[in-house]
Amino acid sequence: MDNKELTQEQRAELLGTLKARFENNIHRHEKVVWDKVQAKLEVNADKLWSLQEMERTGGEPDVVGFDEATGEFLFFDCSKESPAGRRSLCFDQEALDSRKKNKPEDSAVNLAAAMGIELLTEDEYRALQELEHFDLKTSSWVQTPPDIRERSGAIFCDCRYGRVFMYHNGADSYYAARGFRGVLKI
Repeated sequence: MDNKELTQEQRAELLGTLKARFENNIHRHEKVVWDKVQAKLEVNADKLWSLQEMERTGGEPDVVGFDEATGEFLFFDCSKESPAGRRSLCFDQEALDSRKKNKPEDSAVNLAAAMGIELLTEDEYRALQELEHFDLKTSSWVQTPPDIRERSGAIFCDCRYGRVFMYHNGADSYYAARGFRGVLKI
């Protein structure tokens, strides 16, 4: 999608969806007031476009907190499983380039950048899981430390047996049940 502006109708529909999700999941953001979130969204058209992309790819973005230090609201993908429109991706461009056969369509890092979001860190992923359990059947790539990436690896997480597990895999691997969750700071 080259045009990163939403029509008035798209904006209204997205804001309605986000507000309904916000109101239906107060446990994710008990101390956050929707009117303040909406005011920030209305002056950040590029962020609205990114949220639309998160929504379009199945992420079900929702506010999960407010960063006092930066004054930013944090939107995470809150779909029960890794977003369906962001699966079967290797980790990054280097991993994609290294595949000789059966290349996936894209990488998690590339797609996140194109959407204007970032992959969750392991800490962010664990914080999300404290709100409720996600990825009970799927897994999600997370940001990978350089020392692991330099060894051709990448990390991903999931939730099984009521616990968060972090694993490693070759960065060039991809699976139908592995995608990525993103964060957007507004």
